[in-house]
Amino acid sequence: MDVEQEAKPVVDKLIADNFCQRINAKDGSVWTTKAAAEDDPSKWLGWMDIAEQMQSKIADLNQFAQDVMDAGYVDAVLLGMGGSSLAPEVMRRSFAPGDGYPTDGYLRLHVLDTTDPGMILEVESKIDPAHTLFIVSSKSGGTIEPNSLYAYFRSKVEQIVGAENAGKNFVAVTDPGTSLEKLASEQGFRKVFHGEPTIGGRYSALSYFGLVPAALIGVDLSDLLERAQVMARMCHNCDEHNDGLKLGAVMGWAWQHGRDKVTLVLPPPLASFGLWAEQLIAESTGKEGKGIVPVAGEPLGNSDDYGNDRLFVCIGIKGLYDCPPQIAALEQAGQPVYHINVDGVYALGAEFFRWEYATAVAGAVLGINAFDQPNVTESKNNTSALLKEFKANGSLPAEQGEVGSIGSLTFYTEGGQTGDAHDALRSFLTSIKPGDYICWQAYIPYTDANEAALDEPRVKLRDRYKVATTFGFGPRFLHSTGQLHKGGANNGVFIQITADNPQDLAIPGQPYSFGVLKQAQSQGDFESLNTHGRRAIHIHIKGDLHDGLTALRGLNWD
Repeated sequence: MDVEQEAKPVVDKLIADNFCQRINAKDGSVWTTKAAAEDDPSKWLGWMDIAEQMQSKIADLNQFAQDVMDAGYVDAVLLGMGGSSLAPEVMRRSFAPGDGYPTDGYLRLHVLDTTDPGMILEVESKIDPAHTLFIVSSKSGGTIEPNSLYAYFRSKVEQIVGAENAGKNFVAVTDPGTSLEKLASEQGFRKVFHGEPTIGGRYSALSYFGLVPAALIGVDLSDLLERAQVMARMCHNCDEHNDGLKLGAVMGWAWQHGRDKVTLVLPPPLASFGLWAEQLIAESTGKEGKGIVPVAGEPLGNSDDYGNDRLFVCIGIKGLYDCPPQIAALEQAGQPVYHINVDGVYALGAEFFRWEYATAVAGAVLGINAFDQPNVTESKNNTSALLKEFKANGSLPAEQGEVGSIGSLTFYTEGGQTGDAHDALRSFLTSIKPGDYICWQAYIPYTDANEAALDEPRVKLRDRYKVATTFGFGPRFLHSTGQLHKGGANNGVFIQITADNPQDLAIPGQPYSFGVLKQAQSQGDFESLNTHGRRAIHIHIKGDLHDGLTALRGLNWD
């Protein structure tokens, strides 16, 4: 299948509708004329020229990084969620892979976008807080996770250097006028970097949110931004040579034909790019009962492992990584595959822009506002209500819907049901039908080993039911794909995994701990899924996590 030829009518219509001229003029009516004032798309298009604007900030960012190194800092820990953390995580893995330090004395970057006590302790064990720069990154300034992490690490730094000196270990990246900016001023932060108010979090990779941590690990910002500007100039073309337009039109064409699962096939150096693309695509398109489901990290299968609801996008690196052999087999079997070939890891700059533009195009094809996120606050509100109850009663309410246990695994469904845990799992699995996707939501430490432990049942379910499978660590995915889960089409089937916390950590200034916060987030999200009539099952692992994951793999997933 020649996917570009198939999508040509969509490209032709976008050109005929003057899409490119209108988006170049920052005309938000290409998406909607009915948005609330705060969600007017015209107000959210600052990402289109941010690469050019940031070019003038490169010298200051490089000097900042040098000053930090000269001051004796050796580690940087980014405290953020969603748009504040995913692009830095991609650049950390792409430009400074592994656990070693980058070259030339730059800082080692750790990204903490979690409330899991085990992950917090793991990062803490790798750093000396006195010689660590903490980046508190939040567009709104009021996000509960980075604020809680700040309180925790601020107390650790104060214990070593004293309250009067601790502020030098912190910088903030936030929009002007936020509560975080005020906090930074009051508590003596080393520096505040202001975000661009006309850029939403998921479109902020090429702004300070992405570039501050990138500078600290020695990324060549000139090269990165130059690649982005080349792509931006190409996307100003109002013809078939616009690469962002073509990709967006292909995604839109695929959705129109029931192929609403965009499956990313990535080369090893860019394997983490899917983490960022997931949020961009899911949060931008998953609303009003519509949505494009991004599938990242799913092992490639044979052609008979897939239904007719996929679009594959394969990125290769010229001279280093071609698309794997399975891709040719999929094309021969009639699956649509869109090919992108890039020139090295610094092509990330171009790809950030290409996919932002393409997602905006796809949103226009779907007929939705690509720049709002109407369902994101639901789980947050549920979490807040649960924490309020904890403050009043000293405990969270017991989760409803328990249906029984299999060894160390306890099962919950909406309202519970008759029978036992085996029956509950069997009933849940029999609800899966062609066109669905299975979403694994793991509120456990986000380690490669834990993700690999769930790959086996993930692939079993894909092969058995011929449906797409996605995977996300909680609470990270709440700020990423969570919008799609509640606001998109009702074709998601959700498996929530939680576990006991071997250790817990207090949050300074709060009556609840990180473990309680994480439990409230998972419980609140499960409630939100049930409210929207989603098919969901919750499996809690009691005791040892490794043993529990082994038991979970041994369940009858067929």
